[in-house]
Amino acid sequence: YEGYGIGGAAVMIDTMTDNRVRTVAEVRHAFSKHGGNMGTEGSVVFQFKHCGQLIFAPGTNEDKVMEVALEAGAEDVLTDDDGAIEVLTAPADFEAVKNALEAAGLTPEVSEVTMRAENTIELEGEDAIRMQKLLDILEDLDDAQAIYHNAAL
Repeated sequence: YEGYGIGGAAVMIDTMTDNRVRTVAEVRHAFSKHGGNMGTEGSVVFQFKHCGQLIFAPGTNEDKVMEVALEAGAEDVLTDDDGAIEVLTAPADFEAVKNALEAAGLTPEVSEVTMRAENTIELEGEDAIRMQKLLDILEDLDDAQAIYHNAAL
């Protein structure tokens, strides 16, 4: 399911259900009660990229990560302002890149296939609090498997 949260932040909810009617009602209720709007299929998915993501702690040897990751088929290697290193892969290449990095003695803090936001929306103060409450409510839904959003809280 897709929708918009506080401040126009895009939200995607992956669900697994045996009762689609119940799930859509619960998701719609969560959005409407907490200041968001449920969207139609395709309304926010274009703001996310399906990819493999491996994140290494600040202080990890960036040159070694870059060399091993790119040789194994990674699409991109990014370094955050805090020094954390993020390796992005196509979903099909994720395991090969992860295995190559681990074989080289590089263990990621986070390794997952995810929906990565292409752009983020900065939320502060009351808006950030309201958005976090919406995300918490969505995560608490029984049928919710994963929640993706582009809000920087």
